Amino acid sequence: MTRVCAKFIPKLLSDQQKNLRLEIAQDNLEMINSDENFLKKIITGDETWVYGYDPETKQQSSQWKFPSEPWPKNARQSQTINKEYYVEVLKRLRNAIRRKRPQLWESGDWLLHHDNAPAHTSNLVQQYLSKHSIAQLRQPPYSPDIAPCDFWLFPRLKMPLKGHRFDNKQTVETNATNALKAISKTDFQECFNKWKHRYKQLVQSNGDYFEGCHPPG
Repeated sequence: MTRVCAKFIPKLLSDQQKNLRLEIAQDNLEMINSDENFLKKIITGDETWVYGYDPETKQQSSQWKFPSEPWPKNARQSQTINKEYYVEVLKRLRNAIRRKRPQLWESGDWLLHHDNAPAHTSNLVQQYLSKHSIAQLRQPPYSPDIAPCDFWLFPRLKMPLKGHRFDNKQTVETNATNALKAISKTDFQECFNKWKHRYKQLVQSNGDYFEGCHPPG
């Protein structure tokens, strides 16, 4: 026998939750496979906080210590987004699509993908989406492993910033923007290929979290 540590997962899923994950993954895969341009029609996003100081990863923060010294600790930071703020985000998103993706704007043939955070599922936000006829791609609850921002973008964005201290909001924004711009268009395209592959892995795992997925901690 080998002694191992427990693996972090977002939630201990019930059979009903696994079945819902499986159903949505199968439905989305069917749409992807039936239309080679389907992924190009999806606008996906999420919110995250970038801090003036974001602690290092567990590996980055490792350090030597004597047996008599206390174990070093880092506190996890957490914030939330409210529904009013998210409606303003959606307004800016619509304007951005009109400017940058005029063909999608004119046809209206695009889908919004976001997770099931309370702000996203609120009546206020759903009314706004309905008013502007914005279709949504289904995303099962407790599933950061199949949300591109969670499994790819945010870790990629934040890694260069971890362990650095920024003196003010402007410096935070400048460094975060530079880190975002450093990600190539090819990398973003590859992310969508990984998204499709993760749907397949979820189906193979019968709705459970699959080996190799690393939800954000």
